[in-house]
Amino acid sequence: MTTDAATADEVMALIQGLRRVVRRRLRAELPGPPLRGGQVELLQLVESEPGIGVAAAARALHLAGNSVSTLVNQLVTADLLLRQVDPADRRAARLFLTDAAAARLARWRDTRSRLVGDAFSGLTDAEAATVTAALPALRRLLDELAEGQA
Repeated sequence: MTTDAATADEVMALIQGLRRVVRRRLRAELPGPPLRGGQVELLQLVESEPGIGVAAAARALHLAGNSVSTLVNQLVTADLLLRQVDPADRRAARLFLTDAAAARLARWRDTRSRLVGDAFSGLTDAEAATVTAALPALRRLLDELAEGQA
């Protein structure tokens, strides 16, 4: 099946709109200086893969190494990320969350779940079921797009 440009545009506009609205609402409800999307994504990656190296993080995030290095420096300065020398290769660094970052991510996740959950409760049962049923297809779409980057 082929998809026309209008459908592709609408899918992307909806996803971007969802992310933008949730990000704004989260910033309004959470204390502390706001984090940019790339900073949050790096923190989430380090949370799921403690000790990940900068190069591996760049590959996982599909970013240039110098971009991830910049994010690392910003997050280390903000006391949200720890950079430790890799004992196996002293030229490399391993990344770990600080306690403050772990707490901030937990608050962020809880608040996001509440915001999206509240919005879901405004949908009809049929609309909520339709959104839920679309999740596997959206995951597959993401996988297809990510394969093109490899």
